[in-house]
Amino acid sequence: MNTCRWITVTASVEETITLGATLGAHLLGGDVLALCGELGAGKTAFTQGVARGMGIQAPVTSPTFTLINRYTAPDGRILQHVDCYRLGNASLEMWDIGLTDLFAGDDVIIIEWADRISDLLPPEHLYVGFDYLDEDRRRLCFRGNSERHAHLIGAIARQQLPNSA
Repeated sequence: MNTCRWITVTASVEETITLGATLGAHLLGGDVLALCGELGAGKTAFTQGVARGMGIQAPVTSPTFTLINRYTAPDGRILQHVDCYRLGNASLEMWDIGLTDLFAGDDVIIIEWADRISDLLPPEHLYVGFDYLDEDRRRLCFRGNSERHAHLIGAIARQQLPNSA
């Protein structure tokens, strides 16, 4: 399948969270999301939304120092939230702590700063790029290369705001 792509703009943190929640409602075990973007671009807010969409009630915070936070949804799905920001040699350090073992499981995996470990990412992952436009607005670009990704992108695009392209 060819690469599928969808771009949208959110106008507030709440819209970014809502977009994440829409995606979270459609995620299945084994889905991997690779989030990339500058500091403050909305990656953690989006992840909070994904957790909300999965039904997770616990507060979701960036695992900048713990590297991986684990959350359990009411239906039993597990969300593994990974942050590669503070690592010196991110690929080596994430390899050492067993990140690639998570990819073999049935958990939903979200990786912030995924560009720092691009060589470890599984071939089947949904890329979400974040661009800081101004104090409130963020541009999000979704890219995938499988039927599953096309389904996910289509599901959120149909329910999204009128700012999409």
